[in-house]
Amino acid sequence: MTEREKMISGLLYNAGDEELVNGRINARLLFEEYNKTSVTEYEKRVDIYNKLFGRAGKNLYIEPNFKCDYGYNIEFGDNVFINFDCVILDCGKVKIGDGCLIAPQVGIYTATHPVDLNERLTGFEFAEGVTIGNNCWIGGHSTILPGTRLGNNVVVAAGSVVKGSFPDNVVIAGVPAKIIKEI
Repeated sequence: MTEREKMISGLLYNAGDEELVNGRINARLLFEEYNKTSVTEYEKRVDIYNKLFGRAGKNLYIEPNFKCDYGYNIEFGDNVFINFDCVILDCGKVKIGDGCLIAPQVGIYTATHPVDLNERLTGFEFAEGVTIGNNCWIGGHSTILPGTRLGNNVVVAAGSVVKGSFPDNVVIAGVPAKIIKEI
């Protein structure tokens, strides 16, 4: 199994592997180019989306500055809007459904590290994918942690730290986020 295959599968992998290093360099070159584009260069932005992401749905719009690890592990549905300064660490798969709104300075993280010190010191890491259902709204400064699964029409209150699975049609808030309301 390659290190990339291990990474996608949630197994311990060596992030220093040449293929993975090159993947991160490629992503950085693309998002650096993207972050320098003008708001008037929509077609150029779409071209970069199609090179960077595993799937870039119709009407995807991302405000700069955007950053990610690889890009190829991110799948966006249609009609997704991402506001300023979003960071997606996509060592694992990140699936964002149709009609999602992501507020400024949201972090979506799949990368994680062993808790055991000796394992952590080896430099190996692992990833847990994130799935965000359709029509979700994630408030500003929220953090979506590895392994999170949000159902459809979930609203995440600003500043929340989200870990775990949440059903459809709920508002979640807090650190750690909990269901505060059904909608």
